[in-house]
Parts: sequence; structure tokens; C-alpha cells
Amino acid sequence: MPYLSTHFGNPSSGHAYARAPREALDRARGQVAALLGAAPSEIVFTGGGSEADTLAIRGAALAVREPSRRQIITLATEHPAVLESCRSLRDQGFTVHLLPVDRFGRADLADLRTALAERPTALVSIAYGNSETGTLQPIAELAALARAAGALFHTDAAQAAGKLPIDVATVGVDLLTVAGHKMYAPKGVGALYVRVGTPLEPVVHGGGQEAGLRAGTENVAFIAALGRAAELARRELPESATRLAGLRDLLQTELEALLPGRVRLNGHPTERLPGTLNVSIDGITGRALLAAVPEVAASTGSACHEGDDTPSPVLTAMGLPAHRARAALRLSLGRWSTAAEVRRAARLIAQAAAAAAAQPSSSAGTM
Repeated sequence: MPYLSTHFGNPSSGHAYARAPREALDRARGQVAALLGAAPSEIVFTGGGSEADTLAIRGAALAVREPSRRQIITLATEHPAVLESCRSLRDQGFTVHLLPVDRFGRADLADLRTALAERPTALVSIAYGNSETGTLQPIAELAALARAAGALFHTDAAQAAGKLPIDVATVGVDLLTVAGHKMYAPKGVGALYVRVGTPLEPVVHGGGQEAGLRAGTENVAFIAALGRAAELARRELPESATRLAGLRDLLQTELEALLPGRVRLNGHPTERLPGTLNVSIDGITGRALLAAVPEVAASTGSACHEGDDTPSPVLTAMGLPAHRARAALRLSLGRWSTAAEVRRAARLIAQAAAAAAAQPSSSAGTM
């Protein structure tokens, strides 16, 4: 709040009003860097996770000076910010190779190895944890393969940063995306980790802010909030991850007990984000179920696809049939979630699912 009122100066200015905002940027840069095990100089602030993904993908690809290195590799299950950024490069002569995933949503190292061997590659972009299912990828192994082949490696860690311990040196990535609102900072602020020496073309040109990689006067208040959020998250890890995983598992157990034989887990049973549970419930679509339980704040997939009745592209890429994909619920837990709330949510969801099954003319069909 002080940076919206008292310390309102432009951090790039030379007068006295710029000092406190500039110090706030430096402090926040250090706080985000500490969360990731990075150096403060490796943190570039952006207007959110999607912008950070765009800067990473387009910036890395357009910085490539080798005419033959024109392939981008990603997964079919990536967030739209990644997929659309990759597709936008086709106009610049790049090809986009979509790797398949297994039934749990995980990439196969052999598939990446093959794709890298087939054609010189500029960049590999694979999310740390999937935004819908929570499935975690073997990022360190994938990044090692990419870098050994001369490609840069980017991971969208919007869902994982602040929820799991991440050390960029250990996982070996060149670029990593952080989305502020995923760790309780305001919506509309994010950051991109850029390993020292990584070539990157700016997407937003202008006055040279953020080491010349993201022009425009910084949103000091939101960046200060992101830094504080990162500091709080770092203090709470790894205990917060353990607590969230326990609540996630409690929610799954409660649903399975209340709806025996009707709950299908979507995603990896163990390698998944601690606060994300994606399940399909036989006998009712996800949209119908959520409409019946307005007390529960959940979704049927990525927020970017809400309101779309087509099956989730993430779940269909995992090989799930359309009816099961339409039945999916994405349930997320957070810092203030309690066991009592988890049990109440499970009970409300189960009651709505039981009522739908009891209707002889249910339009949900069988699963």
C-alpha cells in the first residue's frame, strides 16, 4: 500500500521520490530470487505469468542466430500461454513439435531424446506442474537432455513456485516462469528467471527497464507484493507442501468413501502438486456438478478454458475419453484451507453427484 500513496515515484527517475520505489524493486528482486535459489540479477519482472512465458519462448527463439536451429519442443498438455507463444513462432519459420504424454500426463524422456536428435532445436518448454491435473514432470532430467543437445530449457512453474521447493541450479533450467497470483500476490504481476548468459530478445521494447528485457515503468506496488509473497512462501516451505498434500489426499479419500466406485483420479497418483486434485465422477458432468454446488469454488479445467463445454485438451491428450474429460473437476487447496472445509466440500459434491445419479432421465450419461 505505501507504494500506491507515499512512495509513488518512478523508480527510474533521478530525483528523491524514486529512491524508495527503487529500493522496493531491489528488495523484491532479492526475495523472488531467494525463493528460486537464483541471483537477484536473474529476475525480470513482468505483467504476469503469460507475459513471462511469452518473453521466455519468443525471446529465446528469436535470439537464436543459427538458421538451422528452428525447432521448438513442448507438450500437448501445456498452458495456452505456452502453446500459443510456440505457435506464434511458425510465422518466423519455426516448427513446433508437440511431445505426447502418458496416461498420467507425464513426458517420456525417450520421446524428447528422439525429437532433439531429429532436428536442431532452439528451445524446449515443459511445465513444472500441470495447471489442471497437477502432474509433475521430471524437469531436471528433461532439462539435462535439452541442454546437452544445445537447446535452451524453459519451465512454466506458475503452479509450483511457492508450493514446492525449487532450486534453479539443481533442476538446471535456463528460464522459469513465476505467476504472482498463484502465491497470493495480486493478479497482474509475474517474473521470469533468466539464467546468466541466456540470450533473450525483448518482447516489450522501450526505455530499457528490467535490464532491457521488459520495457515500461515497473508496477512497484504489485512487485513489492510479489516479493513479500515469495518471502512468505519460502519461509513456510517445505511444511506448507506437506500440509497441502495431506489435505489433498483427505479430499480424495472423502470423495471415494462417499461415492464408492465413482471417483476416477486424473493425473499421476504420487508425482503431483500438493494442492491440486483432478477427478472425474461417474454420472455427472463437471459443469453440471459445479452448478449444483455454488458453495464450492472449483473449476472444470484451466481458468483460461472455463465456460467452454469441449473436453479438456489436457485430459484428452492423456488418452481419456471425452465423457470422462467432461466429468472432470479441478479442486485446489490453499494456505487457509482446513480439514473441516475439505470434508464439507466433499460432502456437498457427493450429495450433488448422488442426486444426479438418482434422476432416471439424467443427461449425464454413463461413464
